[in-house]
Amino acid sequence: MRRQAVVAAGVAALVVTAVGPALAHEHPSGLTDLVSPAVVRVEAVAHVDITLLDHVGELLHVERSYDIPIGTGTGVVVTPEGAVVTLNRVVVSQKDVAILAANRIFAEHHKVKIPADYEKHKVKDPILNHHLKECYPPKTPLATCIIDVKPVITVYPNIATPDLKGFQAEVTEPGNGPDSPAVLQLTGRTEGGAGLPTAPLADKVPDKEGSPINLAGFLAKPSADKPIKVEIGHLAKGGVSGEGGRPFADPEKKVDEPSKLGALADQGMLGAPIIGDKDGHVIGMLVGGGKDAKMIGVREITSALAKAKVVPRRGTIDAAFEAALTRFHTNNFTDAVPYFQRVIDLYPGHTVAAAHLKTSLAKRGGAEDTGVRKAAPPAKSGLPLWPFIALAAVVLVAALIGTFLLWRGRKRAEPPPQQPPVTPLPPPLVTSATPTPPPMMDDGANPTVVVRRSQAFQAVGQLVAQEQQPSTAIKYCTACGMRLGVAHKFCGYCGHPIET
Repeated sequence: MRRQAVVAAGVAALVVTAVGPALAHEHPSGLTDLVSPAVVRVEAVAHVDITLLDHVGELLHVERSYDIPIGTGTGVVVTPEGAVVTLNRVVVSQKDVAILAANRIFAEHHKVKIPADYEKHKVKDPILNHHLKECYPPKTPLATCIIDVKPVITVYPNIATPDLKGFQAEVTEPGNGPDSPAVLQLTGRTEGGAGLPTAPLADKVPDKEGSPINLAGFLAKPSADKPIKVEIGHLAKGGVSGEGGRPFADPEKKVDEPSKLGALADQGMLGAPIIGDKDGHVIGMLVGGGKDAKMIGVREITSALAKAKVVPRRGTIDAAFEAALTRFHTNNFTDAVPYFQRVIDLYPGHTVAAAHLKTSLAKRGGAEDTGVRKAAPPAKSGLPLWPFIALAAVVLVAALIGTFLLWRGRKRAEPPPQQPPVTPLPPPLVTSATPTPPPMMDDGANPTVVVRRSQAFQAVGQLVAQEQQPSTAIKYCTACGMRLGVAHKFCGYCGHPIET
């Protein structure tokens, strides 16, 4: 038996060795797929409710509401619960919107020319000018305006069917300056129990000059004709946390990358995540604009998250999505299909999973599908696999037959079970005298015949002598086969009654 176990182990090792390399694969790198599902469009306005107390004539309360744009840009989700990182200038107004509201309501009510801007102005009428001055912040006991400002931040996710309502969010940690990271938290509706897709954050920024990068963001509110925008670039030499961030530069000097990426920042990609080419993780955010786009590093992002007491983490959707990407980017389309379907079940609007699922279904079972080649043995590549499988089957059958024959031989060699000894009966009593036949007995009407005791013993002896004649047949128990004595009524071995 020990020998058969060794043979079976060798067969198993042979099979694993033959099949193992076909299942090995590496995780793809240098792609934006991991980050782009978590990229969002961020739009912020200041909702201002203002009441002008008109004391010039009769006392009037003039009420107005204005939605003053603060900023638009791009952000990225870093927790399934909806923690979003974007730039401070996108969600926090760098100017006092109360001044703009005061200029607008005063010009509308009193019919005077006051620019609708963020500057404090004067008018020629001294009374109106006094009232205008008291309308501007800060609020005083003599204020002629009551102003309430509430920021309204809307986050639009990257989903297959555009979300026209978006998610409401609030600022939990504003940055120290306009180009510092700001942390938001979604406060409105949520999509399912699995949360939102998230983006992985890198450990550090590549130090090498000319390192390739990718960035993804939105130039407008997501729609069918305005999908996510993906662009490439390269890091120039310079510090990440220095003043203004790290610049961009094309190593071949064919493209003016600071101007190209700066234009994208002005169009709505301000705060877009910068994605490293090594493993597809976020290494920074796009800042600046015009002809001078730069990048702030991932350490500034993690510092802002730490101040907001937010721990970036991945969720269930991300785990399923990475498993699907592993198969997709190794051309294993057969196995990728159910994984992408699982992602869509968890998050129906997952744009990248939906696009890759469509591709996987189209290529499943085709010439490029490594899943099909894995299942079938290669036609002309090295030694074929079937001889090893046949040999393993023959060895296994031979081992089973040998084990069976060995078992049968041991079974036959075993001695039969010991039977208990049979105790012989005492020999019958035989008289030395010649037996004399007893007189005939008649049950008829003859007179009663008296038989003497000596005659009875003689008759019994005669019957015993007849049974001991050599011609008498030997009897055996019909139940167990043991030899029986002459006068046995029951078997001495098993106790079965003797049949007559």
